[in-house]
Amino acid sequence: MRVLQISSAKTYGGGERHVIDLSRGLQERGHEVFAAVRPTCTWRKRLDFLPEEHVFEVSIRNSFGVLSAMRIAEFVRDNDIELIHAHVARDYVPASIACMAAKSSRYLVTRHVMFPLKPFNKFALRNCARFVGVSDAVGVELRKLFAKERVRVIPNGIDLGRYKAESGHEKRASFREFHSIPADAPLVGALGELKEQKGQRDLILAAHEVLKEVPEAYFVIVGQDHSLDGRFRRELKRLASVMGMEERFLWLDWLEDTSEFFAAIDLFVSPSHSESFGLAILEAMAFGVAVVATETEGAKELLGETEQLVPVRDPIKMSRAIVRYLTGDLARMEAAAAAKLRAEQKYSLDKMLDATEALYREILAEKA
Repeated sequence: MRVLQISSAKTYGGGERHVIDLSRGLQERGHEVFAAVRPTCTWRKRLDFLPEEHVFEVSIRNSFGVLSAMRIAEFVRDNDIELIHAHVARDYVPASIACMAAKSSRYLVTRHVMFPLKPFNKFALRNCARFVGVSDAVGVELRKLFAKERVRVIPNGIDLGRYKAESGHEKRASFREFHSIPADAPLVGALGELKEQKGQRDLILAAHEVLKEVPEAYFVIVGQDHSLDGRFRRELKRLASVMGMEERFLWLDWLEDTSEFFAAIDLFVSPSHSESFGLAILEAMAFGVAVVATETEGAKELLGETEQLVPVRDPIKMSRAIVRYLTGDLARMEAAAAAKLRAEQKYSLDKMLDATEALYREILAEKA
């Protein structure tokens, strides 16, 4: 199959990670994969496994980018592309227009977030073959607007081969030594873009309570800040400082390889206010790290019914869960083992690729 993946996202996050993993996986299975990205995107280099001529730069600024749609249609015709797969909301309508203009391909969209699509999409996307949600919760939202038979749920998957534990002890020691964290100190980690929705402020408030019970604990927060002039990171660091915890927090902008981070921490916390899936949670599970997460739809689906879930925007209950797992070695190890097994059974990259390939073939069979 010849497939064009479209994502106009400027910065790198979970959705872009999905596009890259999907593209690489499909290519390794023998498919011809193409990608359309915005010229100013920060993650194009991550597509370097694709031939240079397979990566197409196009500016999609909003849902009504007709000129961009015409450029995509021309690229589709020139490369005999059979399927267009769009991943960002503002790309959906241009993908629809491009598909109609090219006249030789079908298209589908993947919805990576919980926010409902605007009602006009029901008409604008009437020629979309399928709507894919990355979780059951996203699927529910899609079925409110589109016919049930056109909606599918394909959970994100990760390459479990990346999460082997052979060098875990060495990576744990290396990370802690480099960042001056005591080898035996309890270490809590969080990973995600720094913004209000991700709940890092709640984690700082929870940390203040945790340190009353576990005074030797440290916290590491990893994530890029795309707010104006890095304002949100400064606010978070100021809060930690005012509360007397400046020495207990490590702030890292970005990690290309997260394996040392996950090897080093004893507990992963996802304090998000909203999460459609939660790739960082899944990574922690795959690495065999116990997780405490807020009760977002994505976290509930990933972790199942468990005491590891706490109410959204409740730093006190979050702190109690963190203390429970930091002070209870057996409970932490059992939670980590159960999470790792769940990741291996339900969320492998191969499962995601199998489901996506099957859906592509189903769509193309309808065309024939």
